[in-house]
Amino acid sequence: MLTATRAPQLKTVLIASGLVLTLAMGVRHGFGFWLQPISQAHGWTRETYSLAMALQNLLWGVFGPFAGMAADRLGTARVVIVGALFYAGGLLWMATVSQPTLFVVGSGVLIGAALACTAFGAVSGIIARVAPDEKRSWAFGISSAASSFGQFLMMPVEQHMISYSGWQTAFYILAALVAVVMLPMAFGLRELPHEKAAGHHQSMSDAIREAFAYRPFLLLIAGYFVCGFQLVFIGVHMPSYLKDKGIMDPGVAVMALALIGLFNIFGSYYAGKLGGFLPKRYLLSAIYITRAAAIAIFLLAPLSAWSVYIFACVMGALWLSTVPLTNGVIAGIFGVRYLSMLSGFVFFSHQVGSFLGVWLGGYLFTRDGNYNTVWGITIVLGVFAALVNLPINEKAIARTRVAAA
Repeated sequence: MLTATRAPQLKTVLIASGLVLTLAMGVRHGFGFWLQPISQAHGWTRETYSLAMALQNLLWGVFGPFAGMAADRLGTARVVIVGALFYAGGLLWMATVSQPTLFVVGSGVLIGAALACTAFGAVSGIIARVAPDEKRSWAFGISSAASSFGQFLMMPVEQHMISYSGWQTAFYILAALVAVVMLPMAFGLRELPHEKAAGHHQSMSDAIREAFAYRPFLLLIAGYFVCGFQLVFIGVHMPSYLKDKGIMDPGVAVMALALIGLFNIFGSYYAGKLGGFLPKRYLLSAIYITRAAAIAIFLLAPLSAWSVYIFACVMGALWLSTVPLTNGVIAGIFGVRYLSMLSGFVFFSHQVGSFLGVWLGGYLFTRDGNYNTVWGITIVLGVFAALVNLPINEKAIARTRVAAA
């Protein structure tokens, strides 16, 4: 039932993967709204919940390459089904467990594994294998836009759930929603059996050795670390930062995160579209340096609801626009046979950055009473990422013994 008898259609794959990404990323981006209610309900400092979010992101990265290997070898449908079950279980865990260590470890493992199986890395391979070369970057942009739409859609939904039904009930509802949506969509991601699929016969271990011996791949890994650090720090800590600065209306934070999601739709789509005919390394560098400038201006300008909204719009346009470009560079260099796996390795670096960004946000706030140091780090890292992406060679790697994909 989970193996296709004929090659899947691009339209079907984009719809099914889009709905999975919409929910997977939409729910995950709203976790910042639970920071204060859970911390207050259990008598925790912000560092405890921040550590749970940090571990989720780190394990998302740790499990990513393995989920990618499974998707490339066993098929995306099977991986998404496993991920949906982990996701629902993780949300129920967060709703019911009050012991700090169990909460941190359990939610970290379950949600981390769930995201590895339902987010970009796991579904990128099937998209690349189904899309023709000339539409591949565009297709990656569509999938990134779908995840962005999830953020735009789910931010106000999750906030209203917490406000009107309580933070625990909100988790129960989301767990049911994940199961009801993701499990049927997995059947739209069925692929041909491995031996019938088009592609070269390079082994998985050879592909790993080849990638890690190639300098452009290592530069992508370095740049993606910065992406994770910046985005997860802002996504998790922005609501609390605004309250600390005197913007007490929670609607401002909700609107800001929703605007990030809205503008992310357009940013992701057009990044993928531009990546079809402009050098992706230059686009990546432009994104990182613009992020650094936007953060600096936001911190220097007088803070108001409108300055928050403007910052959210700018960051939203740059938010996930790195994803189609990064996956496009990997596919262009190494081919599509092991794209999910290689994307998983690159994404591991992203999640190490995410772990440090969200954890340092909580730790340094507890130590210093403010987020100033972490904001400064995000700016410096943005400049660093802009520089390391510039020398990346996007041309297909030359293989002497293995036929190119």
